[in-house]
Amino acid sequence: MTTYSDIRGYRVKYLSSDPTLSTSNEGQVWYNSTEGVLKSLVQIKAWSAGGNLGTARRNLAGAGTQTEGLAFGGFNPPTTVYDLTEEYSGYTWATGGALSTARQQLAGTGTQTAGLAFGGLVGTTLQSATEEYNGSTWGPGGSLGTARRTLAGAGIQTAGLAFGGGTPTAVANTEEYNGSTWAGGGNLGVARRNLAGCGTQTAGLGFGGELDPGTSNATEEYDGTSWTAGGNLNTARQVLAGAGTQTAGLAFGGSPLTGATEEYDGLIWATSSAVMATLRSALGGAGTQKAALAFGGGTPTNTAATEEYFSSISNYSPSTQDAWASGGNLPAAKYFLTTIGTQTAALGFGGNPYTTSTFSYNGTSWTTVPGTMNTLRGAKLGGAGTQTAGLAYGGMTPPGTVFSAATESWDGSVWTTVPATMNTARAGFGSAGTQTAALAFGGFVPAITAASESYNGTAWTTTSSLNTARQNLGGSGIQTSALAYAGLTTPPSIVQSATESWDGSTWTSVTSMNTARSNLGNAGVSNTSAIGMGGSPTGAPASNGTATETWDGTSWSTRLNMSTARRYIAGCGTQTVALASGGYDGTTLTATEEWTAGGPASPTGAVASTLTTS
Repeated sequence: MTTYSDIRGYRVKYLSSDPTLSTSNEGQVWYNSTEGVLKSLVQIKAWSAGGNLGTARRNLAGAGTQTEGLAFGGFNPPTTVYDLTEEYSGYTWATGGALSTARQQLAGTGTQTAGLAFGGLVGTTLQSATEEYNGSTWGPGGSLGTARRTLAGAGIQTAGLAFGGGTPTAVANTEEYNGSTWAGGGNLGVARRNLAGCGTQTAGLGFGGELDPGTSNATEEYDGTSWTAGGNLNTARQVLAGAGTQTAGLAFGGSPLTGATEEYDGLIWATSSAVMATLRSALGGAGTQKAALAFGGGTPTNTAATEEYFSSISNYSPSTQDAWASGGNLPAAKYFLTTIGTQTAALGFGGNPYTTSTFSYNGTSWTTVPGTMNTLRGAKLGGAGTQTAGLAYGGMTPPGTVFSAATESWDGSVWTTVPATMNTARAGFGSAGTQTAALAFGGFVPAITAASESYNGTAWTTTSSLNTARQNLGGSGIQTSALAYAGLTTPPSIVQSATESWDGSTWTSVTSMNTARSNLGNAGVSNTSAIGMGGSPTGAPASNGTATETWDGTSWSTRLNMSTARRYIAGCGTQTVALASGGYDGTTLTATEEWTAGGPASPTGAVASTLTTS
């Protein structure tokens, strides 16, 4: 009888503990005497769902990696051709700079911050145009020598490779890009269109595609000068996608409609056990053989589905998607409510209609607590601190024409008026901090102001002003690390996207939000971590929005929209776990939504598989 030793060339090792697990252990078997089990290390292969594209489309191009992907161009039958660019963060897509030339059936290569787009089709006109992406905008590059569509690409922005395609007949032409111009390279051995490619300019890989006529399973390898035949695909297909390198390539999707995936080792293609959940063709692809990205395509209808491929000896937690979920309703409909604390331990107070009531949230439901505020006010006052140690300051008192400078402290059961009052009585301002270290900035008095002041638990002190005076803005963070964003400036009809960062002494203008707005919900813990949600995207007449954005200290990213469009929203929590409550959409609302941010996939290290027990 054949033994494991005969098959693998190894004897089963008898070990008291598992060895240090690495690729050198893959396929090996050992007996763990301490646990009394037979174990092995096997490769895990899987496709998992990622965040959907913002716009479903086919015949698009891709570049980048699984955690920094780029999707651009595309088509929606019967006539819509896209200039759209989207950037993938590892779990969600955000809008990037538009292509100068809207097109479909183009090719792409490079990275998210140094991408290359070339060829394609606009109407019935073949394209030779090349565009270069710098992470925010597309600029012109040198034109292809042969205008064509359904071609393949490989390489980087300054060393790109274009090959195959249709004019409309299948061609074998290869061109090399040096960052400014294209020059002829060695022709493919098999002329074809609708093929896929990966690798580099001097080590490229082309596979699959459409012949005149027929579908190809051929693979060719490029050495910088000429193409030579490689191992054939197991599944002949066209309008497929590819990722990886010449010696570690990946092929997925295609027509006839399939989710089949194959891995190339430089000699042969092996069919992966993992199959895409969404069978599709004319899709975009990016990444490596071990960590690839598939997005868009036709099923045959357009899809926005994104899937992430994982092939490793490590365990794998798939990326998670952004989510807004319904929470418990407020005890009373409110707008201009102020909330502080976290998603599971929040405190709400003030707001309109005017009331001294205080609300408490436990992660499931809101309740009215016995303690009431000493000063009746709303529209909108500041808040800082936690559910059991809070601070309320400023706002307006009835009938909505008197500005307040009053400050009250909350101990979890009772509001106490403190002697210190704000230097500038105001409403509709940004706030941040804790019960004993708070910050107030902007607002109206009734003129719109840029004034800023801080509280140390005893007194309010005037600090450096905002660069842009505004009201009904978002504010989050702490006294020494805060963020001010969006709002209204004079005249009130002008909505703002401007963002300013506070370091404890100075406000500095930083990157603006993607969506200008006022009366938004806000949360966050510092000037490098914040979230803005909903609000009024126009100044007058009033409007209601659902847009959600998060701030990472450098830029704002567009995230999943709120379920309920509204303005005058109360927000609290963190960038990743937040709460949006109440507001106004023409009617005063009680609705609460709970935000949970998505996150990228996370390999967690190799784990041995148990084969049998003893």
